[in-house]
Amino acid sequence: MPRLTVLDLRGDRSDPRDRMPRPRVDLAAARDGVEASLAAVRQRGDAALRELTARFDGVEFTQHDALVVPDEILDESLDRLAPDLRAALERAADQVRWFHERARPRDWEDERDGARMGVWHRPVQRAGVYVPGGKAVYPSTVIMTAVPARVAGVDELVLCTPPTGTGFDGVPDGWPNRTILAAARLLGVDRVVRVGGAQAVAAMAYGTASVPACDLVVGPGNLYVSLAKQQLAAEGRIGTDGYAGPTEVAVVADDTADARVVAADLVAQAEHDELATALLITPDAELAAAVEVALETEVAATRHRTRVEASLAGQGTVALVDDLDHAVEVAEAFAAEHLEVHTRQARAVAERIRYAGTTFIGQPTPVSLGDYAAGPNHTLPTSGTARFAGGLTTSSFLVPVNFVEYDDAALRDLADSVQALATAEDLPAHWRAVEVRLESDR
Repeated sequence: MPRLTVLDLRGDRSDPRDRMPRPRVDLAAARDGVEASLAAVRQRGDAALRELTARFDGVEFTQHDALVVPDEILDESLDRLAPDLRAALERAADQVRWFHERARPRDWEDERDGARMGVWHRPVQRAGVYVPGGKAVYPSTVIMTAVPARVAGVDELVLCTPPTGTGFDGVPDGWPNRTILAAARLLGVDRVVRVGGAQAVAAMAYGTASVPACDLVVGPGNLYVSLAKQQLAAEGRIGTDGYAGPTEVAVVADDTADARVVAADLVAQAEHDELATALLITPDAELAAAVEVALETEVAATRHRTRVEASLAGQGTVALVDDLDHAVEVAEAFAAEHLEVHTRQARAVAERIRYAGTTFIGQPTPVSLGDYAAGPNHTLPTSGTARFAGGLTTSSFLVPVNFVEYDDAALRDLADSVQALATAEDLPAHWRAVEVRLESDR
């Protein structure tokens, strides 16, 4: 039985956006649930966090249990981290820091006709970071969020993650995953709070006794986390990094691609979540057939087979296209979070595809590199939002502030234009604010 649904677009060059594979979810019900969680945290603070943690994570806290992870737990987590894992975290952080230092926007100013203008980039004072901890745990997300925040110069960093980890004896103990805690300590996170889900985002937006209100909340999460970020941004409570929901990959491939490699990459994305999307775009039906054969082996061998099978059954798709020009059109329409290009002259093909969270060029460049250690961020736009938004960068933590400085001569030089436009818009006080300065200058 084929694992990938066939979307045959050959001979059809119409806009395929509405036919692209996306997870099917009940958005109305999810929004209702998120609204209820937001309202509870807004009204009852930490008490609501404890109740919602018991309901959604199955972890009971008394009113005396601290939600903030104490220093001794963070220190112990780092002290007992395996040396090879610590080295991997440090190297990944170094790679990510290198990339984000270069991606940081620069202040500038210049002079024109006696006026000085430019842009200053000011870091937010307090940023909130969400690190998932459900089906998988993501110490890599600590790196991807904390490092660019520090490069930007954020004053204070708050991290929320679910209390679903285990102690060093392997028994659940109500603390978050120890590797996440170790990464937070290693990278200098100021406060770690053992709360997950939409309620964690609400806490970072509204503020509670345990969680200070943040200016910005970033990081990937499930549908509920993403919807909470959207709602709270719409309320003006927080800035956010866009829609980073269920993950996805698109692979553009021709007859030069290795079917086993393509199959392995589709499975790698599918193991994240049952709602993950894996899309192969190819003009080569023989490659599609070979990928199907390779998927049997890869799926059978993977640890999270049930999750992978659910993802592929729900969203796994091969889009058959006329040629690579058509593949480029379809890839742009999908606007993948992760885009891989396995073709002849892969770099040239990749440069033609305008929209993707991150593009991985050529067979030696799997998405896994970007997930962990390549340098670019793994917090990326999903669900087609890469058509108008990019991934998390240093600039996500910076506020661009324009500045203008005119002298008297420059003001006089532009006065006639201001007067004409103010008159056209029937805003005479706007012109008067200039005129009174000209009178004072006489």
